[in-house]
Amino acid sequence: MRFLHTADWHLGKKLHGFDLQAEQQAAYEQILKLALDEQVDAVVIAGDLYDRAIPNETAVKQLNSMLMDMNLTHQLPLLAISGNHDSAARLRTGSAWFKATNFYLNTKLSQAFTPIVMGDTQFYLLPYFEPFEARQYFEDDDLRTVQQAMVKIVAAMQATFDPDKKHVLVAHFFAAGSEHVDSETQVTVGGLNAIPVDLLAPFDYVALGHLHGKDALQAERVRYSGSPVKFSVSEATQTKGVWIVDTDPFKLTFKPLTPIRDVRVLTGSFEELTTPAFYQQQAQDDYLAVQLTDRRVIPNVMQALRAVYPHIIELERVNGPVLTNNPATKIDPNLDPMTLLAKFFEQTTDDDLTDQQQQWAQTALTAAMKEEG
Repeated sequence: MRFLHTADWHLGKKLHGFDLQAEQQAAYEQILKLALDEQVDAVVIAGDLYDRAIPNETAVKQLNSMLMDMNLTHQLPLLAISGNHDSAARLRTGSAWFKATNFYLNTKLSQAFTPIVMGDTQFYLLPYFEPFEARQYFEDDDLRTVQQAMVKIVAAMQATFDPDKKHVLVAHFFAAGSEHVDSETQVTVGGLNAIPVDLLAPFDYVALGHLHGKDALQAERVRYSGSPVKFSVSEATQTKGVWIVDTDPFKLTFKPLTPIRDVRVLTGSFEELTTPAFYQQQAQDDYLAVQLTDRRVIPNVMQALRAVYPHIIELERVNGPVLTNNPATKIDPNLDPMTLLAKFFEQTTDDDLTDQQQQWAQTALTAAMKEEG
């Protein structure tokens, strides 16, 4: 059995206000090409197909198009589960006839104990679940954590193992030894909801979703595929891709994906970053977290930088706030607000307000006085 392991598509997600539809479509097309070129027997999607429980219309159309393209046009069997970002109820709409085309989508805990048999492998599709679902399913009020529930879940799955076949678990949770990144919801505190990797030992391979980096866990047969697209600055150095998994003999091969716009950190002074000799050597259209080394006030700095780098997602000063060491002086509190502001600005920055800054301040002051009056 050979299958492709991917997860965390998060369709509908935005990166600091920028729409990622084109990036996600490009990643999907590379995943499809890999599936076809590698002649996989199935595609596994380990949860978080959507970014929100109520996805927007564009995201729904995009996912439907992708799944239909894979499953109906190219006749690739699909094995998918819902993740913590998905609405299980909404995602399973239409699932009654999915199996007719070898599309298996589990969104309820109760479905996880019936294996999907393909080739030499039994697949167990375990969707993201909360402890109360396990309490209800097992009729055991003592199940208070995901860890406790997983002990019973794994045992119940083992009871259905065919000894002549391989066994693959597809799941969406935080496994011990993993690390979070900023774009993933922090659903645990101190790793309390982590699933010990040892508990997953009965399976020949565990295809995980939830964490966005492939290197979040280094267990030989328990892996995160990571997301196919970078969703935060903390993922800037990650290589995105998918796993190609062979069950017999076992082999794991990572296949990288190439983004149409990368997420990068760019550090330098304003003068350096806006010098043609520098920026013409850069991929200016990438999503950039800019780290300015200047300490001086730069009027309209974001506007000026975006004229060169249109997809800036963060801007910070790495050398701290722009302040002076001027001693505090007493200013007449009876001065009008604009004069007070101008004097304060000059004292703290050693510079004068620009015409644009004065205009912004006057607009804000007028609005505040109107609100009070």
